[in-house]
Amino acid sequence: MRRRDLFRMGGLTALGAAAAACGGGGGGAGAPGAVELQFMYWGSTFEQKAVNKMLQAFERSKPGRKVKPLFTPDEYDVKLNTLVAGGRVPDVGYVPMAMSFRLGEQGKLVNLFPYLKKYPQLAGYLQDAYLWSGQDNLHGVATANEIELLWYSKSAVAEAGIAPPPADAANAWTWDQLVENAYKLTVDQNGRHPDESGFDPKQVRQFGISSSITYGAAWYGFLRGNGGDIADEPGRKCLLDAPEAIEVFQNLQDLVYKHRVAPGPGQLAATGDDVPGTNILLKTKRVAMVVDGHWSLLDMNESKVDYGIGVLPKYGEPFTASQVAGASAVFAGTKHVEEAVELFAFHIDPRYVDLYQQGLWMPQEKKYYEDQAAIDSWTKNAAHPQEFRTAVVDYARDHGVPDFRNRLKNLSAISSDLLTPALQELETGKRSAAEVLKEVAPKITAQLQGWHHTQEL
Repeated sequence: MRRRDLFRMGGLTALGAAAAACGGGGGGAGAPGAVELQFMYWGSTFEQKAVNKMLQAFERSKPGRKVKPLFTPDEYDVKLNTLVAGGRVPDVGYVPMAMSFRLGEQGKLVNLFPYLKKYPQLAGYLQDAYLWSGQDNLHGVATANEIELLWYSKSAVAEAGIAPPPADAANAWTWDQLVENAYKLTVDQNGRHPDESGFDPKQVRQFGISSSITYGAAWYGFLRGNGGDIADEPGRKCLLDAPEAIEVFQNLQDLVYKHRVAPGPGQLAATGDDVPGTNILLKTKRVAMVVDGHWSLLDMNESKVDYGIGVLPKYGEPFTASQVAGASAVFAGTKHVEEAVELFAFHIDPRYVDLYQQGLWMPQEKKYYEDQAAIDSWTKNAAHPQEFRTAVVDYARDHGVPDFRNRLKNLSAISSDLLTPALQELETGKRSAAEVLKEVAPKITAQLQGWHHTQEL
C-alpha cells in the first residue's frame, strides 16, 4: 500500500487527533463520569451505518459509556500499523487476520480467555472462530463466520434448461456434473456452446462458471474434499505437489483453457483492472454461476439480482472453507480494559447488529446453527432465500473446514513470495498444474513454520 495516501483527506492526522482527544493509548474520559472508547473498523458505507447503529445501541444500554467510531475504509493495515507503532491504538477494533497473530504474540492485544466466564456468549462460539497466540492466550475472534457458495442466475439456468445447483450437501454436484452444466450455460455471441462447431472463445456472451484460482478460500474446500491439504499435520511440509492437489488445480485451469466455460485473466475486467462484483456478473449474465462468499448476499439483495444459492461441487466429500472474515480484538493499550471487553462482546452479538439479518455476516455462536429459534432470528426474513437453511446454515455447520489462511504461520510471506505468484502463473495457462506446483511446493516447505495454536474450550 502507498504510504503517501495515509495523509490524503487528513487520514492519519484525523486518526491521531481522535486518539489524542481520548487521552492517547486508547480511550479516555469524555463527559464527567463517562468512559469514552474508540472503535476502529473498515467496511462499506452500508457496514458503516450498521456498525454506528450498533455503537449507539451500546451507549444506550450502558449508561456512562461513549464510543467514538473510527471508520477507516482505505489502507486499514497501514494506518493501524502506524497507530500501533506510535502507541496510539484504539480500544477495540477490526484487525487483519495475519496482523492479529503478530500483535497477539507481541502482547499488544488483550487476552480474552479470562473473560469467557463473564461473557458466556463468547464461550459458545464455533471452535474455528477463536484465534490463539498460545495456550490460554486468546487474542481475538474472527469477526464473522463466512463460507464459500455457488451463486447462480436463476434466469440463466432456466434458459439453459438445466436443474439449479443443489442447495444441500447430500446432493452436491460432482466436478464432472459442474463441467457438464457449465457447457450448457456458456454461449458465444452467436449462441453456440463450447462443444459445438464454430464456437468463438474470443466472443463469449455468457460464461458458465467463474471460480478463482488465486483466492485461497475459493479452492480450499475442493482441496480438502479431494483428500488433500496445503500442508501436513505438523504444518512443516507443503502438500500442493500431491496428486490430490494437482487434480484440483488442473481442473480449475481446465475450466478456462480446455473446456472454455470460465473466463481467463482480464476477460471480465470492466475498467482498468477492476472486475465487477458477483452481483453484477449474475445480473448482467456475463457469468451464470460464481464461486464466492456468503457476504455477497447483501449485494445481491441491494442490486435486486434474480439469484439462487447452491453448495459447491464435491470431490470425495462436500466441503467449503469457513471463517474467512477478519479478526476483532481489544488492544492492550486501552486504559479501560473492562469496558473495552464489554464493548467487544457486544459488537458481534446478532441481537444488536443487523449485519446478520441483512446478509453480510454469519454468526459465530453455535446456537445460531443448532437452535431453531436462534436460526430463525437471523434467517427468517426477506433477505434470506428459501434454500438458505440447507445451502448455508446446515452446510456451514456440517461441512465447513477452517480456512488455512487463518491458521498457517508465516503465510503472509509465503503468499507474497511464492504461493500467489505460482497461482497467478497457473491462471495464465502457460504451464500445467503439475509443473507449477511441483516446482513451488519445496520452496514453500522451506518457509513453513507450522500451524497456529488451537485448543478446545
